[in-house]
Order: sequence, then structure tokens, then C-alpha cells
Amino acid sequence: MTHDVGNFEQEVLERSRATPVLVDFWAAWCGPCRVLGPVLERLAGEAQGRWVLAKVDTERFPEVSERYGIMSIPNVKLFVNGEVVDEFVGALPEPEVRTWLERAVPSPHAATLIEAARLIERGAFDKAAALVRSVLEAEPGNGIARVVLAEALLHLEPEAVAPALREIADHPELEARADALETLARLATLPQRADGLPESSARPRLLAAAAAVRAGDWAAALEALIEALTLDRGYADGLAKESGRALFILLGIGHPVSERFHRAFSNALYV
Repeated sequence: MTHDVGNFEQEVLERSRATPVLVDFWAAWCGPCRVLGPVLERLAGEAQGRWVLAKVDTERFPEVSERYGIMSIPNVKLFVNGEVVDEFVGALPEPEVRTWLERAVPSPHAATLIEAARLIERGAFDKAAALVRSVLEAEPGNGIARVVLAEALLHLEPEAVAPALREIADHPELEARADALETLARLATLPQRADGLPESSARPRLLAAAAAVRAGDWAAALEALIEALTLDRGYADGLAKESGRALFILLGIGHPVSERFHRAFSNALYV
């Protein structure tokens, strides 16, 4: 849809309940609007139905513009399920618009990724990886899918985690989780390099933590990491400290395992 809407409720709000609708608020007298408009129309043509474009002439529909607080144009708003979920103002260059769309437009495979995450929680790592790979075949640039795949690979092939995350440079909101996964992958592959580890009372505990991470036993992993820190805080270039912090990022501070071990981990770091 690239024409000006005649019925905003039906053509934008109702339609967005089935397909995301990108609304371009514009006016004929606006030079930047005339620059951005063809870019949006070209990208809508490439979207293959993942999202549709609607244009609202602010001169013809001032009540709609007022309703959505349009103060400057061009103003582009993304509607999903009848609500604005993201927006930008001004005539952004096409590469920036593409990057914004990749981040903002919900994936049609979102439910599949949620199911993959549930499979990971249940320990069905092979099934989860297969599901996510099917998503990436359709959407190679889906950064969330790459992170979920990396989570599955952490338990299957931790050496493959870093390569799986190479394509998420345009998703800064995923960087912390990606960094945490790479750190945990270094820990999970530690047994393969065990011969190069110096002797220390912390050595067996760090190797135990590596095995627990690979198995997805987060409580056992944190318990072993805390013990390793208590025995030798700087062992293996501080890998126990980095891995513990990475686990809290991966799980989230509200996770029951995080709540159980956070104080003990902090004490091991600083006491």
C-alpha cells in the first residue's frame, strides 16, 4: 500500500493486527518527504509482505497528525496490533532506514523463536537449533535468531558460538547477550585446552563449571565458579569472574538461579 490512506482505522490500525504497517506522515510541500518517500516505497516493494506502507498527507488529515503528535515531517511510525511500536523523524539515508527496519519490524517467525527458547530451557538443544536454523534460512539477518542459535550451540558445539554471532553488528541491543555467550563458550571449551591450564586448586572447579555450562546446569556452574574464585580469583586470566558475570547477563538478575547465587558471587569477587 503506497497511496494515501482514506480510512486510517481500517487501513492502518485494523490491518496492523495482521501485518505491520509503516506509516509515512508527509506533505507535498516537504522537500525531505519527497526524498524519503521513494526510499520507503522501494523498501516496501522488497519486503514481500513482511510489512506494508501507508502514507498520510498531514495537510489532508490534520486530525490524524494531531492524534499521533506529529510535530515535524517526514515522520515514520510503525504500527503493530493497532499501536505505535517504533518511529523515526527526518529523511534518513536508505542504509539507515534498512537497519532500522531490521530492528523494528517484528519477525513473522517470532513464535518459532519463542518455541526454540522454550526447547533450550527444557534441554532439547538439537531441536531448538534445528528450529532456529529454519528461521535463518528465511531471514539470514535476524539477529535475535542468531543469538538463540548461539544459546543452543553453547550446549552442542560451543566452538561454533562465536561464528554464529558474527552477523549481529547492526543489533547493538543484542551485544551484551552475544558477548556473554562468547564468554561462556570460552569456558565451555576449556576442557579441550585443559592440558595448558596451570596447576591450581581452582583448576578442577573451573573445569567443573565448564561441564555444567555445557550441560545447562546453571546452579552447578555458578557454584563451581564461586568456589574457583574463592580459591584463586585471578586464575586463567580471571575466567571465573568473567563467566559468572556472563551467566547473570544470560539468565537475567531476576532468574531464580541468579537470585540464589548473586550475593555469594559478589562476596567471592570482593571479600
